[in-house]
Amino acid sequence: MDIRAVVEDLVGEAEQLIRDRVWILTPADRSIAAKAAADLDAAVLTPQAQQALSEVDRLAHLREALAAVAIALAHVHGRLAWFLGAAATALTPVLHWRALPDENGPTFGAVAPTPAQYTEAEEAVRRLQNALAGISTA
Repeated sequence: MDIRAVVEDLVGEAEQLIRDRVWILTPADRSIAAKAAADLDAAVLTPQAQQALSEVDRLAHLREALAAVAIALAHVHGRLAWFLGAAATALTPVLHWRALPDENGPTFGAVAPTPAQYTEAEEAVRRLQNALAGISTA
């Protein structure tokens, strides 16, 4: 399953839990979700802006997004932590990507992603950002 599909499943589950009032959002949940949404929005730009960047910069933005999720996760417990933890896990493939050539040396297992993989990961981050913005106002 691709990153985008995993994030979509997570978001669907979170939205259902909120709709069914299984997940009762606290003011702290909303505040942390709002901050994480803003950080993700700042990390991954519009599709056009991202595609105009070099591969090195695109990868840096995706890693920044993963860091924003991890920082938000460090400040919560309960369902929001579980959701953010699963989102961070979904985004972990970007940690194994490299944008620089290997120059015939060791890469510690890093692989060069395809342009489609960059786009997929960026779309997943935007979907996660949208979901967190929704959680912050639910």
